[in-house]
Amino acid sequence: MDNKTVLIVDDEERMRMLIRDFLERDGYKILEAKDGMEALDVFYANKDINLILLDVMMPRMDGWQVLREIREDSKVPIIMLTARGEERDELKGFDLGVDEYISKPFSPKILVARVEAILRRTSEDKESNVIDAGGIMIDKTAHEVTIDGKNIELSYKEFELLSYFVENEGIALSREKILNGVWNYDYFGDARTIDTHVKKLRSKLGDKGSFIKTIWGMGYKFEVSE
Repeated sequence: MDNKTVLIVDDEERMRMLIRDFLERDGYKILEAKDGMEALDVFYANKDINLILLDVMMPRMDGWQVLREIREDSKVPIIMLTARGEERDELKGFDLGVDEYISKPFSPKILVARVEAILRRTSEDKESNVIDAGGIMIDKTAHEVTIDGKNIELSYKEFELLSYFVENEGIALSREKILNGVWNYDYFGDARTIDTHVKKLRSKLGDKGSFIKTIWGMGYKFEVSE
């Protein structure tokens, strides 16, 4: 455990203390909030929060509203804690972006296990979102591209186009297929927009722009040169 930070949001002090004691034994750093408004203040003041344990029924602002607010800016893992066990509440939580849903009363040991499992999964997801393509490092989580440690400034569509090429390395891609894959099926623009974006992308990638091969009369293929 590398001192992951967990924010506990619950209006019951006894509940916060119980959860805090169990998590601190496992090496977690704990932050607390007693209502929804305080939870948002603590969340936006601390950029290193790794997971939130969020109660539903609270004064000033309930857990649903806190969840909505946070999901506008962050994908931080959130476990909802509630005394309700109705299916409709669980479905509402998942629709709003909850990672886990635990009904009170619960075993603190089970809660800690759920926390560990979610943090382990999100850590693995972040690692899998970093792709190395011949020295071009693509971080899909941070939406960043670096070459030899230098950040490459790409537009949103240039980033999506490069990611699409890399994920289909070695495959000949028609302009229409690229349009469908990057601009989606509801895009009815001129396929020549692909050529314009490829030209800009090659220029920004420098020497590694040569990895994007032109297939005359068809489209393009991404292939790392040895």
